[in-house]
Amino acid sequence: MEFSQYNVNALMYITPRPELVFTEGSGMWMSDHNGKRYLDFLQGWAVNCLGHSPQCIQDALIAQSKKLLNPSPAFYNAPAIELASMLTANSCFDRVFFTNSGAEANEGAIKLARKWGQLNKAGAYEIITFDHGFHGRTLATMSASGKPGWDTIFAPQVTGFPKADLNDIASVEQLITDKTVAVMLEPVQGEGGVLPASREFMQALRALTKKHNILLIVDEVQTGMGRTGELFAYQLSDIEPDIMTLGKGIGGGVPLAALLCREAVACFVPGDQGGTYNGNPLITAVGIAVLKELLAPGFMASVKEKSDYLSKALLKLSEKHGLQGERGEGLLRALKLGSDIGAKLVEAGRDMQPFGVLLNSPRPDLLRFMPALNVSIEELDLMLGMLDSLLTQIMTQIKK
Repeated sequence: MEFSQYNVNALMYITPRPELVFTEGSGMWMSDHNGKRYLDFLQGWAVNCLGHSPQCIQDALIAQSKKLLNPSPAFYNAPAIELASMLTANSCFDRVFFTNSGAEANEGAIKLARKWGQLNKAGAYEIITFDHGFHGRTLATMSASGKPGWDTIFAPQVTGFPKADLNDIASVEQLITDKTVAVMLEPVQGEGGVLPASREFMQALRALTKKHNILLIVDEVQTGMGRTGELFAYQLSDIEPDIMTLGKGIGGGVPLAALLCREAVACFVPGDQGGTYNGNPLITAVGIAVLKELLAPGFMASVKEKSDYLSKALLKLSEKHGLQGERGEGLLRALKLGSDIGAKLVEAGRDMQPFGVLLNSPRPDLLRFMPALNVSIEELDLMLGMLDSLLTQIMTQIKK
C-alpha cells in the first residue's frame, strides 16, 4: 500500500511526521508500510522497556482478555492488587493508585500533595519544580514543567509552581515559604536534555524537605522501571521520597501509569480521586508481566552492563568526531553534539539503506538514546556503527 493511499489527514495535526506508516514491530525493530526495517532507539520515548510486542505482554493480554476486561474501579480486581503489592514490596512506598498516563499520575501527585498541605500545613499549596523539567501535557503538569515557552501557549497557567535550578540546593531553599508543600523533580530531566540530578543534590533535597516538613515528589515516568539501571532512579541516591509517579515502562507499551506514596501521605478520601479505566485488569495484568521480567535474576545487572558499554562507546564516538561527550543514567543517555546537527542526524538515520535507524534529538545539539532494556550488545554495536557513518557524512558536509 502506498503512503498516498493512507488518509493521514483524518488525524489531527499535532506535529510534522515523516511519510511513513509503521505496521509491525518486534524487539528493537519496526517495519514501515514499504517493508523497510528500522533499528529503533526511541522505543516510543522509553515506553517499550522490553521492545516491540514482547511475548510476555502478548501472553498477558490474551490470557486476561479471556477472563475480565474492566469490572469498574469501584470494585477490586486481582491483577491490580497483585501489581500494587509487587510495586510496594520492591519500593519504599505503601500505597498505589493506577492511572492511564504519566501526566495523569503527576496530576494526581500534585492533588495529593495539596490535600496533604490542607491537612498538615495550614493550606500550603505551592510545589517547587525546576527549570527545564517536564511533567506532562495537562494544564497543571504543563505549569509544573519548566519547558521554555510553555507558560504562554495556553495561558493563564495553573499557579503555585515556583521554579528552582537543578543541582542548586540554594535555589530551592530560597523559594521555600509558608505556602510551600512539596518539591517535585525528575531524577533525570529527559526532555530537558538528559540532565541527571546529582546524588549529592538528591540527598541535600531530601534533608531540606525533611527540615521544612514538606514533601519530596519524584517524577519517575521516564526514569522508573529499570531505565537507569536501578528499578527506580531515587534508589541511585540512597534516599526515600514521599511520593513517586510511574509511566512509560510500567506498561511496556500499553497505557498504564501509577501514583505511589508512603502511608503517612495517603490522605485521599472518597471523591478526591478516581477514573474510568484506571487499574483495569487487562492493563494491570500487563504491568505484572513486565515487572516480573525486570525482577528476573540478572536482568537489572544486564541493564547496567549494557549502560556502561553504551556510555564508553559514545565517549569514543565523541572523541573521534570532536564532539562534547555524553551523559545520562543507565539506558537513558545523550550524546552532546556541540552544534545544531541533531535534526540532520535523525533524518539521515531514518533514510539509511537497506535499513534505517530511529534516533531522537530533543534539543538541536543533542541525541537521546532510549533503547529497550533488553537490547543486545550486537544491536548497540549496529546503531553505533550507523551513527559513526552518519556523523562522518554530516561532518564532511559541514566542512565543505
